[in-house]
Amino acid sequence: MKNLGLGAIFKQAQKLQEDISRIKQELASMKVIGSSGGGMVEVTANGRQQILNIKIEKDVINPDDSEMLEELIAAAVNQALERSSELANEEMSKATGGILSNMPEGLKIPGIGL
Repeated sequence: MKNLGLGAIFKQAQKLQEDISRIKQELASMKVIGSSGGGMVEVTANGRQQILNIKIEKDVINPDDSEMLEELIAAAVNQALERSSELANEEMSKATGGILSNMPEGLKIPGIGL
């Protein structure tokens, strides 16, 4: 491993922080879809784990069985959020070379929170 001076380390940390900030902005425009009920319910989320849209086919709307619709929505939302989280982790790993995923649990670097 190279012997880096303190200035070089700070410069690398600043670049990493800038890269992460850029990726966070890009993640806001990336979309993933979660679905349930064979596509009867679709939930679109962005890479920042924000729900953007919920689409429900009319055939699945039954006033006498709201519990089934609630379960379908919850399943689709959970799938969309899981995919969003995976997308964010992949994009961050690309930028950081995986160093953030190898850090000890609970260790935080100021300005680099996800």
